[in-house]
Amino acid sequence: MEQNHDGSLAHVRHIVLVLSGKGGVGKSTITSELALALRHAGKKVGILDVDLCGPSIPRMLSVGRPDVHQCDSGWVPVYADAEKSLALMSIGFLLEDPDEAVVWRGPKKTAMIGQFVSDVAWGELDVLLVDTPPGTSDEHLAILENFKKHKQVDGAVLVTTPQAISTGDVRREVTFCKKTGVRILGIIENMSGFVCPHCSECSNIFSKGGGEELAKLTGSVFLGSVPLDPKLSNCIEGGEDFLKSFPNSATFTAISRITHTLLSSLQAA
Repeated sequence: MEQNHDGSLAHVRHIVLVLSGKGGVGKSTITSELALALRHAGKKVGILDVDLCGPSIPRMLSVGRPDVHQCDSGWVPVYADAEKSLALMSIGFLLEDPDEAVVWRGPKKTAMIGQFVSDVAWGELDVLLVDTPPGTSDEHLAILENFKKHKQVDGAVLVTTPQAISTGDVRREVTFCKKTGVRILGIIENMSGFVCPHCSECSNIFSKGGGEELAKLTGSVFLGSVPLDPKLSNCIEGGEDFLKSFPNSATFTAISRITHTLLSSLQAA
């Protein structure tokens, strides 16, 4: 039977790329927390993890390494919950050994991205979040080119940390989006202050306001700041749902506001 590849994205309402010009800014953390917040808002969500060399989404959402099955329309995604409201696809599910390094040249990476975009049977989703590797390389072009064959990407969320060295790298990502015609849905400043686990006071251990300043400079929407919170880190390490465990925290409020703003932006487009 011939596979209907266009059908794999036919019932996906919105596609959002999570980008940063720099590694280590917490793209995967932001992606997983946005997905959980969207799910708490009653949305059906998917995460496509195309960080081929550092696939961390499966561990963050505590799904282990299940077998990936095939159906008529392609790969069946892995679900992180019994209600099947959070669907995932990652190369982490396809490696025999989780410690195996992906040592691939560009063409093989590009081919795998093509398969991930066209061959996953997502079914009905409100939002598909795409967790990307750092930079503005072959992989990013392959992601955009492959999505264009099937469905328009709604836009990108850019993640930075407050320091100038990080915002400088993310500024190049803004240029990449403008050159490739990707709408910037907004900028998130991650690791914006440190929340003390004892008194919950937030201290600016790096600096503050770099993300907001970058948004102003580039004419982008500032979606909000997410502090460095040990409770969030512990939940991610343990594969727990932070938003369920700490609904009264400042970090919960920040993530919820960002998600609400992002949803409004997608619905207004």
